[in-house]
Amino acid sequence: MTHPAATRALLASALSVTGLLATAGCSVDDGPRPRWFSASASASGASAAVEQPSGSGAALTEAQARAALVTEADLGEPWTPSRGARTWRDGLLKATTEDRDCQRLLDVLYTEEPFGTPQGPQATSALDDGDTDAQLRYRVAAHPPADVDRTLDWMKSLPGRCGQFTATTTRGVVQGVEVRDLPVPPVGDARQALRVTLAGETEDGELTYLTMDLAAVRVGEEAITLTNAGLDEVYAEVTQQTAQLGAQRLTEIRKQGRAQI
Repeated sequence: MTHPAATRALLASALSVTGLLATAGCSVDDGPRPRWFSASASASGASAAVEQPSGSGAALTEAQARAALVTEADLGEPWTPSRGARTWRDGLLKATTEDRDCQRLLDVLYTEEPFGTPQGPQATSALDDGDTDAQLRYRVAAHPPADVDRTLDWMKSLPGRCGQFTATTTRGVVQGVEVRDLPVPPVGDARQALRVTLAGETEDGELTYLTMDLAAVRVGEEAITLTNAGLDEVYAEVTQQTAQLGAQRLTEIRKQGRAQI
């Protein structure tokens, strides 16, 4: 389903995504742009005026990691800085199941760290959708590329391994879990995304339906991790275009670093 804002007129000329992305191989401008992409993509700090890495294979500096974030300045209304973790995170994502891979997936959804502890600079932005109450968390962090690629391969296998299973929350509520592949634009060096739904009910018998997108992209020695989740509507377009915009921005920042050598 398309976000209602996607029906608004295209703002391609007025809302171009900064000079950083103008030289990228492809652009978010290639398709219709919902209103949650604003003209001020550079407001998150993605500019050349940050410390550059020492070499083409060097990890980003902390300042560059922050500059590579996607923030509320990019998504626009109704997205705002997060006011804190939603109660469904502990209530629904803290759950157990028998299969090892499916349990690992649940753990990753809860921690939002598919690649484990970063081994270098990192930066995170967390946003709330004021219309649907969804939460989006976006992270840029340094990880060994081989480890990232192995994790992406594992994620790719999950719709087959854990397409449907049951999980029990810490309160003893049984949920039906469905895992599907979520297409993402061909950006970065490697990428994978999943859409996970958890259906159950509260202790009072009220139905719950949590949708959570998990997307990850490797760009050189950095990995982008993105989650987009909520109990109401969760728009795949937000996940997909945020991953695309973020990967393009991170790629350009790395190119600028190499150009300084």
